[in-house]
Amino acid sequence: MNKFDYIVIGSGSSGSALAHRLLEDGKNTVAVLESGGNDLSPLIQMPAALSYPMNMNRYDWNYYTEPEPALGGRKLKCPRGKVLGGSSSINGMVYVRGNPGDFDYWKESGAKEWGYSDVLPYYKRMETSHGGEHDWRGNNGPLHITRGKSKNPLNRALLKSIVEAGYQVTNDYNGHRQEGFGAGEMTVWKGRRWSSFRAYLAPILKNKNLKILKNTLVDRIIFSENTAKGVSFYKGKKIEQIYANKEIICCAGSIGTPQIFQRSGVGNAQHLKELGINVVADRAGVGENLQDHLEVYFQLKCKQKITLYKHLNIFSKALIGLQWLLFKSGLGTTNHFETLGFIRSKAGIKYPDIQYHLLPLAMNYDGSSPFKGHGFQFHVGPMRSNSRGYVRIKGTDPKENPEILFNYMSKIDDWKDFRNCIKLTREILKQPSFKEYVEQEISPGDDIESDSAIDEFVKKNAESSYHPCGTMRMGDKDDPMAVVSPDCKVIGVNNLRVADSSIFPRITNGNLNGPSIMVGEKAADHILGISPLPKSNQIPYESKDWDVTQR
Repeated sequence: MNKFDYIVIGSGSSGSALAHRLLEDGKNTVAVLESGGNDLSPLIQMPAALSYPMNMNRYDWNYYTEPEPALGGRKLKCPRGKVLGGSSSINGMVYVRGNPGDFDYWKESGAKEWGYSDVLPYYKRMETSHGGEHDWRGNNGPLHITRGKSKNPLNRALLKSIVEAGYQVTNDYNGHRQEGFGAGEMTVWKGRRWSSFRAYLAPILKNKNLKILKNTLVDRIIFSENTAKGVSFYKGKKIEQIYANKEIICCAGSIGTPQIFQRSGVGNAQHLKELGINVVADRAGVGENLQDHLEVYFQLKCKQKITLYKHLNIFSKALIGLQWLLFKSGLGTTNHFETLGFIRSKAGIKYPDIQYHLLPLAMNYDGSSPFKGHGFQFHVGPMRSNSRGYVRIKGTDPKENPEILFNYMSKIDDWKDFRNCIKLTREILKQPSFKEYVEQEISPGDDIESDSAIDEFVKKNAESSYHPCGTMRMGDKDDPMAVVSPDCKVIGVNNLRVADSSIFPRITNGNLNGPSIMVGEKAADHILGISPLPKSNQIPYESKDWDVTQR
C-alpha cells in the first residue's frame, strides 16, 4: 500500500486537476499527499465568507514575508491553502485566464508549446462556462465558472463611467477580448465555492486507484542518486515513506514546492551546503524569480445607502448564513467581486497592465474598515512588475516557515505604475455616472495628489493580491536559471516534475487560480505521453492603436 504509479504532492489548484487526468484511463494508481484536512466547513464553502479561511491557521500556512525594504520594512501576509483544494479553497474565487500575451511571452522566453494557441484548448477542456462567449469558452469541463447577478447599482455605474471615460465594455474578459470592464467570473457553482478539489477529485473519491493522504507534512523527496523514488512525510509525529513506480509530481505551489526541493537537495548548491544538505542537483533557480501582484484599496464614502455595509450587523449576517445553509441562495452565494476591469496604463503598452476589482463595501481582507458607514472600493494594481524575490528554507525542519522576500517596489517603474493606477482611477470616478454615489475619497484621500504623496501612500498601504508564482521557472534546458523544461520535467534529475504556479516564467494578468489549474491539465498530457490538444487558430483582440493611444 505504499507504492503507487504516481505521487502527487498537493491537492490544490493544479494537483487536483492533474490527479484527475492521470486516473482517467483507469490504468494508473495515484496517491495525493495533502498537508491539510477536509474542506467541509461552511466558512470555506460559502463564497461570501472568503475572508475567514485565509485568516485561519487551520486552513492557512500563516506565511509572512521578511521586512520588505521598499515598503518601510513592513511584513506582508502571504496566505497559502493548507486544506483539500489548497489555495483554491481559501482564495477569492475570482476566475481569470490571463491575457493571451502572457502565454506568448512564456513561449518566447523558452517555455515552448505554452503559447496562447497551445493553452487555449486546455482552458476549454477544463471549463464549463455559464455566461461566457461560447466559441471561446469550454462548455463541458469539470470547473464551473459563473457570474454574479450584479444587482448593486455600483456595478452599473462603473460600466457607464468607464464608457464616459473612453474605455469599453467587454462581454467576456476570458474570451476574445480581455481589455475593458465587464462581468466578474467566479469559481462558484450552485451557491458553493467550486474549488479544484470539488471539481476534480470529490466526484471520484470512490475510485479504487486513488488514495488521498490528508494531514501529511512532506519532509523531502527520496532520491537514489539523481532519480526520484519516493516521498518522506510526517503523519503526526511519525515519519513514513511512499514510493512511485513511475513519477513524482510536485504541486505544492510557489511557496511550498521550492521548500520541498531545497530540503531534498535540489537547489542552489552553496545555500544547501550551508545548511548541511546533500546536493542532488545544483539548480540555482529553485526558489528564485518570486513574483506577485501588489494592489491598493481605493476606498470611497458612498452618498447612498446601497452598499454591503447594511449587512455587517449580527442579525443580517445570521440571516444571510441561514439562507445559504438552507437554500444555497442569497448574498452568501457570491464573492461580491462582480465587475472587473483590465486597462493599459499608457500608450505603447500592447495589452492591459492594470487590473480592477469593484467591491461594494469599504473593507480590508482582514475584516478591518477605514470608517463607519456606507462605502465601496476598487482593488487596483499593476500586473507586470519587474521586481523579483525569493523563497529560501532556513533549515531542514519542514515545520519551520521559510524566508520569503518578494522585494516589492524595487524597480523605479513600479512607482510610476502605481501613480498611473491612482490617477486613472480618479479619472473614472469623476465621470458623471459616479457623481450620485461618490461623497468623499477616503483612501488615498483628496490630499494625496503629488507623486511623492502617492508614493508614500503606496509604501504604507499597498497589500499583496496573494498571487505568488515563478519560483521554479519553466524554460529551456540550457537556461541556467530554469528549473523545469517545457514538459514540466525537473532539469538534472529523473522521474520528477513540477506542475503548479511556481513554473510560470512570468506572472499572468489577473488572478492565478485559473492558470494554475490549466498547468495541471496540460502537465497531465505531458506525463502520460499523450499528444497535446490541437492548437487553437482563434485570434484574440489586440488594440490597433496600442502604440499611440492609452485607450
